[in-house]
Amino acid sequence: MKMIAVADQTGGIGCDGSLLVDLPTDMRYFREKTSGSVVIMGRKTLESFPGGKPLPNRRNIVLSRTLQSDEVSGFELCRSAEQAVKLVEDEDQEHVFVVGGGEIYKLMLPYVDEALITELETTIDSADTFIPVFAQEPGWELVSRSDPVCENGVTYTFAVYRRKDK
Repeated sequence: MKMIAVADQTGGIGCDGSLLVDLPTDMRYFREKTSGSVVIMGRKTLESFPGGKPLPNRRNIVLSRTLQSDEVSGFELCRSAEQAVKLVEDEDQEHVFVVGGGEIYKLMLPYVDEALITELETTIDSADTFIPVFAQEPGWELVSRSDPVCENGVTYTFAVYRRKDK
């Protein structure tokens, strides 16, 4: 299982339920990586989608303790990380992505073997939601990093980290 996120230098991923920056190239990267795959998300991430609609060409799973099944048309609903793992156990784990938000990343991290992190070369002071800084996490190693991209005044790279024991 993988996770995919955009993070600043402190692991900041969001502010007030929104992404920290608008990066069209990163959005294209997200679509390319997750298309045809399973995406696991939380209620707040679901609510951030235009019209609350599922991402096309993906199996969409929402992990939530509060949503009711009639509130998530087009999504599969589960109540725990363990239930989410059970739902995807027959899937090729190379094509299962945890896509947010902060609480879901935290709950699912023990099941994740690879992290695709778009790393901003800056810190966004307004960030209020965080993930680990994988470059500083014991047990994780950098596998690849793209050349820097500069867009909308932000420089960033696409980094891939893998658990060392996998």
